[in-house]
Amino acid sequence: MSDFNLNDHIFRLLQQEPFFAALSRKIEKAESKAIPTAGVRVNPDTGYFEMLYNPKFFEGLTDEQRSGVLIHEFYHLVFEHVLDRLPDELAGVMKGGHSRAQSNLFKLWNIGADLSINCLIGKDKLPEMCCFPGVGPFAKMPEGQTAEWYYDELKRMQDEAGDGQGEPGDDSGDGSGGFNPDDAGQFDSHDDWGGEASSDAIKEIAKERLKEATKQAVQEATTRGWGNISSSCREEIMDRIATRVDWRKVLRWFVKCSQRSNKRSTPRRLNRRYPYVHPGRKVERMANVAISIDQSGSVSDAMLATFYAELNNLASLATFTVIPFDTNVAEDKVYVWKKGDRRKKERVLHGGTCFNAPTEYVNKGIYDGHIVLTDMCAPKPKASKCPRMWMTDKNNGQNPYFKTSERIVIIDK
Repeated sequence: MSDFNLNDHIFRLLQQEPFFAALSRKIEKAESKAIPTAGVRVNPDTGYFEMLYNPKFFEGLTDEQRSGVLIHEFYHLVFEHVLDRLPDELAGVMKGGHSRAQSNLFKLWNIGADLSINCLIGKDKLPEMCCFPGVGPFAKMPEGQTAEWYYDELKRMQDEAGDGQGEPGDDSGDGSGGFNPDDAGQFDSHDDWGGEASSDAIKEIAKERLKEATKQAVQEATTRGWGNISSSCREEIMDRIATRVDWRKVLRWFVKCSQRSNKRSTPRRLNRRYPYVHPGRKVERMANVAISIDQSGSVSDAMLATFYAELNNLASLATFTVIPFDTNVAEDKVYVWKKGDRRKKERVLHGGTCFNAPTEYVNKGIYDGHIVLTDMCAPKPKASKCPRMWMTDKNNGQNPYFKTSERIVIIDK
């Protein structure tokens, strides 16, 4: 019987990996003889993610391999392989009642997830039986692809080897083709992925706890260093913990908040407070929003097309004044986008950028709100007399040329 206790070795194993060391402190580890190696899951009783491990398996590994297995399991958590990140044909399918074909697809997805993260760790830092791109049945697969890419490639391998429904000439329908996922060389257990034993509420609680733990690990890694995590992988991790905002909803919210009420007396409407004594009031809600569109050459056609597409939808809510600008406002090109109209993308200027030009133009008029579509690559402008919001792409939104307390919304193209 093994007396190996993983918790006694965690600090030493992850001493050179500040991010994973910080994340590890938030993940419970428990011995389990029910699995042959190791695996992660949501504990249905506590609502925390936990790592189960077989002490006999860990006892037979080198320190480098033990560290690699830990990082492998934590990558599964960080990249959301455990609960929600499933291919479309498997989303919502419960593992307790799926067909043989679906069981095969689950195995392919599990292998694809392993392939995607193992090449981030390195084959020499993992147990010998691990799945690795360029090795064995995956000899023709390149490194550095996503789990979804490997999953699609594994499905293609099966389709080419057989009829896509079983062994060539076999109508068993188990989807095994000429590639048997049971012989692929996975070293960890994915049996509890999906958290079928947990309620939806428990899963949501676990996800929020993991997201907060990942944020804290990122903060610690920013101070102490990221260890062996590549820069591209760091970006993906930080992108996954970023708060997601639907820019279309924000845009609609801004327009609706910019609406003002025009009230006028009318004898045709009953006055609720003084019926038949005073005339009632008719309220007309309307918004006059200025849309300043940066026409400088650094603003891409794709960004303009995305913005114009949404403005076509927003035209059902309000009337806009479209203001093209670069270093100056093209006043002869300013037009009113009337409620209900549809328009195509257009570019009328190609100069530099100055935000004072559209701000001054809007300040002279009567507007309820001001939205600026831009790449943010110009000095901070003067104050706006009406609420102002900025819209740009991800890169420029995260690295604006100037700091502002006004809302900056990222357009997800």
